Amino acid sequence: MTTIAGPASTPAPDVDRGFLRRLTFACAWGEGLDGFDLGLLSVVLPLITTALHMTPVEAGLIGASSLIGIFVGAPLAGYLTDRFGRRLIFSIDLIAFVILGLLQALVADPWQLLVVRILLGVAIGAEYSIGAAMLAEFTPSRGRGRRLSALLVCWYTGYLVAVVVAFIMTEAGHLSWRWVLAVSVVPAVVTALVRIGFPESPRWLIGHGREPEGRAIVDRYLGGSASYDQEQFGGESSGKSGYAQLFTPENRGRVLFLCVFWACNVAPYFAIFTFAPTVLKSLDLSNETAGTIVLNAMAAVGAVVGMITIERIGRRAQAVPPFWIMAAVLAVVGFWAGAPGWIIVACFAIFSFFNALSGNLTAVYPIETLPTAIRSSGVGFAAAASRVGAAAGTFLLPIGIAALGIGPCMLIAAAVCVVGALMSQFRAPETTNRDLVDTSTSPLRMGGAETARRR
Repeated sequence: MTTIAGPASTPAPDVDRGFLRRLTFACAWGEGLDGFDLGLLSVVLPLITTALHMTPVEAGLIGASSLIGIFVGAPLAGYLTDRFGRRLIFSIDLIAFVILGLLQALVADPWQLLVVRILLGVAIGAEYSIGAAMLAEFTPSRGRGRRLSALLVCWYTGYLVAVVVAFIMTEAGHLSWRWVLAVSVVPAVVTALVRIGFPESPRWLIGHGREPEGRAIVDRYLGGSASYDQEQFGGESSGKSGYAQLFTPENRGRVLFLCVFWACNVAPYFAIFTFAPTVLKSLDLSNETAGTIVLNAMAAVGAVVGMITIERIGRRAQAVPPFWIMAAVLAVVGFWAGAPGWIIVACFAIFSFFNALSGNLTAVYPIETLPTAIRSSGVGFAAAASRVGAAAGTFLLPIGIAALGIGPCMLIAAAVCVVGALMSQFRAPETTNRDLVDTSTSPLRMGGAETARRR
């Protein structure tokens, strides 16, 4: 792997590190809510299926419900965020999450749970559109990838913690699935409290002709004139917002890459891990609970390793090889579904590690390759496109296991990873250590010949 050279020895601006830490925490916990919610559901979905007498189709719809909601919420929130500012949605969408998190514990029928979880997905979709954009637009180029990766670390950690908590509540505490789902409200309340008082994004203000306000925020939190010049805040253009701008000649290639890359990363993961206990049971593993926890722990480790190494090895090194590795290990499971249990768990553990390591880039690439005027819209659109694949895989997996068996389903998942590998091989850019104006406006040379620009 090629080591990416860091920035030249330009003096670092006097940034308010406490402010950046608090903002990173607020954004990362928002992202972690999605993982936490889906982790809880993955454990209790079999219990819900039995309690509410659901068919495989209904179980698939419930498993995919929040993903369907993200398909609506991410692009809608992205448009509103680019149009009216980052701070508004950043501050209020968690209120909806808290209310809906409580409501899902009160449902009586499958269709009621489906409706609540779709609406919950809409709130989660807003997090995808606003959290990463808000964080990136305050963060200096040096270390930006590491901070954005923290969002995905929190996602995978949230998923792992939720799985452990859900198993403890159901198996040790013998609590109802309703109590398990209601627990998602706790981190949502904490996140809502932490988010009180953040300013508007200075890049959004400057791009909307409010330079004095944006500059005042840079002066107060981000190091003043040194940062303003070094990070090219003054280079923000007042470009048009709206989804039509995503498909202009200069942007549509970027959007296509983002959609395919993101979808191919998350579709196999959601399909396999939403039904992890079911998948492991189908492979005749004796302790699917332990297996599920191990696999999610490996995902959390992969996300942490990705966060630590992203600034050193660069974006492409985390984009291309992991897809080929994921395809290989899923193919092993597909062709050898009757393998000893330790081999199956090892293959899924390797998949989990590299999926999470590569998955960090779903919080990085959309931010770094799109201009400020359409950044949240682009993130929302790419998130929605990714969730089409994730929802389809999650919905079809239990049906596929029943109709085809686990082997063919894993081969299909491996094929999805091959598509992601080919797209990354030929289209993934290197954006390490480059300011947002540079990465989002200059032509990106795809295919790996590019090295990060020294500033």
